[in-house]
Amino acid sequence: MAASTGGGWTPGAQDLARVLEEQNPWFQTGEVPVELAHSKERFLARRLHERLVADEPHRFHFLIGPRRVGKTTAMYQTVRHLLEAGVPAHQIAWLNLAHPLLLDVPLGSLVRGFVESRPAPPTYFCLDELSYADGWDLWLKDLFDRKLPVRIVATSSATAILHDRRHESGVGRWQEHLMPPYLFGEYLDLLGVPAALEVGSTLAETLQNLCLHPPRPVDLQAHQRRFLLIGGFPELLLQQGTASLDDASLLLRSQAILRSDAIQKAIYQDIPQAYGIEKPKTLERMLYMLAGQIGGILKPSDLSKSLELTAPTFERYLQYLEHSFVVFTTPNFGGGEEAIQRRGRKLYFVDPAVRNAALLRGVGPLADLQEMGLLLENLVVAHFYALAQASGLRVFHWRQGNRAEVDLVFAHPSHPVAIEVGRSPQHAKRGLHRFLERHPEFAGNSYIAAPGAAPVPARRDPAAPGVLPLELLLVAVSSHTELEIARTLGS
Repeated sequence: MAASTGGGWTPGAQDLARVLEEQNPWFQTGEVPVELAHSKERFLARRLHERLVADEPHRFHFLIGPRRVGKTTAMYQTVRHLLEAGVPAHQIAWLNLAHPLLLDVPLGSLVRGFVESRPAPPTYFCLDELSYADGWDLWLKDLFDRKLPVRIVATSSATAILHDRRHESGVGRWQEHLMPPYLFGEYLDLLGVPAALEVGSTLAETLQNLCLHPPRPVDLQAHQRRFLLIGGFPELLLQQGTASLDDASLLLRSQAILRSDAIQKAIYQDIPQAYGIEKPKTLERMLYMLAGQIGGILKPSDLSKSLELTAPTFERYLQYLEHSFVVFTTPNFGGGEEAIQRRGRKLYFVDPAVRNAALLRGVGPLADLQEMGLLLENLVVAHFYALAQASGLRVFHWRQGNRAEVDLVFAHPSHPVAIEVGRSPQHAKRGLHRFLERHPEFAGNSYIAAPGAAPVPARRDPAAPGVLPLELLLVAVSSHTELEIARTLGS
């Protein structure tokens, strides 16, 4: 049994063996229980096992992203794919590092113990909740540099720790894979709703194809509204069934879960664990204030005064929320990097449903046209943010004083795209006109995006931006995000 030590307690060999058998049911059955690996798979889960098997170049792999987006499920699905590909069950070891019996066991000892003690040592290690292992980055560096014959994939909900400690140890040793909330294209695939597009080599080409050769009309607006309010979180999407959008109880249940897991656990568990915040209640108040300002220019001095925080503390707290994949900001486009950093930022939530959960909005946005417009903007920008993270590019907004603004600038090096989000195709184009006068390189690839709009091609004329149906724009961005994920996996 467990033996006491001066530094706490250490599990005995029998306890440890029992936990490892419980966490690796395929050792006995050769299969992953269906309860652990749902049949519906996200794109990353369908392809990650190929990268692990090829292991060229040799890297460890991290699945990072917000809570409840399916990181652990994707790793179980990866185990299932490895088994189906013929990898012997005993060569795949799962370790949930948040288990009480494993918290005080050094990560290196667990891995080396597995490798050295078994007749046929594991080749693949799946490390769930990696950040619970003390000094995980140094242990992984040691395992990599010692050239142990292991391939590692890991998850972590405490993403702030990854950002805080990864840089020096991780260079050339591990690769991060962002799992954002479901994108709209994934959601439609989950429902079995067809929305096929002619996908080009760049997003700009796909949008041009969409306008020149519109796909067969499919009414996606009701799906888009539901997706906007429930959010891109697989457990919630799978539970919705055939419930009507008018079913307020469904939205309230979803928001209660998001408020508990995506917000409160990040604020009261993940971020304090990473940074030792003594008053997370202030961080929660800050998040509520930010939730009321989506799509607006951040005014740190005003917000820090209201929160009774110094300006540096406000910026540090904002960084914690960004590193935990709750919010993100877009800088103003144009000028050199110094000018970009100096000018105003706009704030968005990684998923607008998390914002609604923070404010307990229920179905309220459906009756508020201005709020719905801001949520639609957040939805579009969040999709582009996921694409930018997958492709290593950046997303901006553009603002010229108080006179002109464009919601989204996707800074592709050769085929950039600019988008203004509106509630209808009649949305004012003045901001795009001013932007195109200053940045003519975007002519032909600038659009108004509005729900249900008929597509109109963009001409290479600053006075003639195009029009896109917002729903199909989301599908196009989803498709290109999948292409970028495949590229990073070498597929």
